[in-house]
Amino acid sequence: MADYRKRVHADTFPRQQARTRRFSLGVARTFSVSPDGSRVVFLRSAACDDPLTALWAMDVATGEERVAADPRDLETGGPFPDSPAEEMARRQRSREMADGIVAYSTDRNLRRGAFALAGELWVADLDAGGCRRWAATGPVFDPRMDPSGAAVAYCSGRHVRVVDAAGADSVLAGEEREEVTWGQAEFVAAEEMGRSRGHWWAPDGRSLLATRVDVSAVATWWIADPAHPDRAPVAHRYPAAGTADAHVTLHHVDLAGASNEISWDRGALPYLVAVTWTPCGPPLVVVESRDHTRSQVLSVDVATGATTTLAEHRDDAWVDRPPGLPAWLADGRLVWAGDTDDTTRLTVGGEAVTPPGLQVRDVGSVGEDVVFTASPDPTTIQLWRWSDAGLERLAPTGGAGMATGVAGGPTVVVVEHWLDAASRSTVRDRPVAFGTGGRRQDHEVVSHAADPLVTPSVRILEVGPERLRVGVLMPTGHRPGRSVPVVMSPYGGPGVARVVRARSAWLESQWLADQGFAVVVADGRGTPGRGPAWERAIHGDLATAVLADQVDALHGAAAEVADLDTTRVGIRGWSFGGYLAALAVLRRPDVFSVAVAGAPVTDWRLYDTYYTERYLGHPEAAPGAYERTSLLGDAAKLERPLMIIHGLVDDNVVVAHSLRLSQRLIEAGRPHCVLPLSGVTHMASQEDVAEHLLGLQAEFLARHLGVPASRRG
Repeated sequence: MADYRKRVHADTFPRQQARTRRFSLGVARTFSVSPDGSRVVFLRSAACDDPLTALWAMDVATGEERVAADPRDLETGGPFPDSPAEEMARRQRSREMADGIVAYSTDRNLRRGAFALAGELWVADLDAGGCRRWAATGPVFDPRMDPSGAAVAYCSGRHVRVVDAAGADSVLAGEEREEVTWGQAEFVAAEEMGRSRGHWWAPDGRSLLATRVDVSAVATWWIADPAHPDRAPVAHRYPAAGTADAHVTLHHVDLAGASNEISWDRGALPYLVAVTWTPCGPPLVVVESRDHTRSQVLSVDVATGATTTLAEHRDDAWVDRPPGLPAWLADGRLVWAGDTDDTTRLTVGGEAVTPPGLQVRDVGSVGEDVVFTASPDPTTIQLWRWSDAGLERLAPTGGAGMATGVAGGPTVVVVEHWLDAASRSTVRDRPVAFGTGGRRQDHEVVSHAADPLVTPSVRILEVGPERLRVGVLMPTGHRPGRSVPVVMSPYGGPGVARVVRARSAWLESQWLADQGFAVVVADGRGTPGRGPAWERAIHGDLATAVLADQVDALHGAAAEVADLDTTRVGIRGWSFGGYLAALAVLRRPDVFSVAVAGAPVTDWRLYDTYYTERYLGHPEAAPGAYERTSLLGDAAKLERPLMIIHGLVDDNVVVAHSLRLSQRLIEAGRPHCVLPLSGVTHMASQEDVAEHLLGLQAEFLARHLGVPASRRG
């Protein structure tokens, strides 16, 4: 660690950010808490430059942390063995940047933990210590420990299998058809719905629910890296907007292999959005229509396969669901969410239990009570607890910030972020009302995170008639009266807010500001945390309001912050932000002087069904929405410098997006720059690429905005 500290402080910030995987290495994450609150399990690597994550456990009574499983101590056939293709795809869907043990499951009481490493199954004894390989039929993918800890269900190839500690291994469900898999999440479930899994244990450990996914109707796209013509292209079933989705059904399968299909009106509600199965009640599933205007919460009778509708939600634009729902309260009441008073509100037994204006974001734990996150303001996220006694805010402490958490018994793990301090993870008591017999000592979870080489200084504003939340960062040491060009750095699309009260969110922006810019980050219509109407304002048009809000944010920021030169404005972004950056120079060259578009969606017909049709509708029903939002028809309008960056093996926003835009630009005689990234997917995780990519963008922006080398940090 000492050697690393010496080395990292000799680095540039881009190198430090790349090496530490955006400062995520060495930070505890993926917490679980035992039902009695006595144990906390989590993942963490040993240092801020260590990409190999290990499984850790904490004794809550003492605060002692110990390694439950370290990949370096296990016999895996090599130091960095390959993982199955399914695991690598899962990591892409979850934007996983580390290696080693990056996911795990436990039994009900957190006495055993299961994980896959190099396609093999390992089980850690969280009581006595030690870890051993179980004799599973590999390659192992997505292992799930049964609630009793006696067996593990896992995927291998196209099958779901079950193995016990003695090595008895059998197929539970599966077929030999190449187009059919059991127990795995299909592409749109993992990428867009937030459902990363496809099999769930019964609370008694005697059976499972498992998905059957048939992709025979889904188009095959081929992902190739032209830099390596000796490598065969990879077949990728991709359901582009307006085309066929995977056919997904759900089945109850007992350990003897007998199964029955779970029935619902799949013709009207084809999307299987969520599945939960806890001891508090029968399984719950959420199903949704393809046009996203209707969803149902269903209770499942596993004996017959029949379902009963418990709740239904309709919306003219689209229906929504905070992650972590639905769930049963311990007394059998349904925990769900509804949109009333322009607020996403938590409901228990059909009654709203949170007030208007407090936007529920995520539900972390449900048992005797509910622990959840919510936003009174889009720049903050608070951790709350609801019980029949009322509402209580648990975090953040010490002012406005961001907090998440997960609970079990009398224990809650709280992760807090602030603008003026490093993030912190703490194991705490829940309120004394739970019968803890008095407060125990809080324990801070050890963090090995790197100290960033930049210290962000961000001013958060509320500007314009839309009350846009905007963050402005000036170069460190900026002298008032010296005008500086502006770089806007948005995401700007659905589901992501960037103007937040967390220091880590502003590190890259501060470094960019130190290259001689005023950096402006704005969240416009469609971004989360401001209520259903705000999010649905972009329905049918992902371009007009989104771009208008960036322009308004720029002028609003300039009215409140001196020295912003609005005659020299650049814009950069990635994914939806890349789309927005290219859109800006194509449609508003009077405002934007230069753009860097990373992995941009250029034609929404090339993006997936679930995301695209949610916002724009089906291409056949709403062709105008696709024309309004496509960049291809605007190519001939380009009159400003544009850099396009794209990973050649991106299987989410495929490189065809950038290639088609480039082709249109060439046909129109419009000069532009394209950076193809060999071997890079939707996120540039390779250290050298990630480091230099940031510098190349800054240099391109500086050159075209007239920032002399002497002014750059």
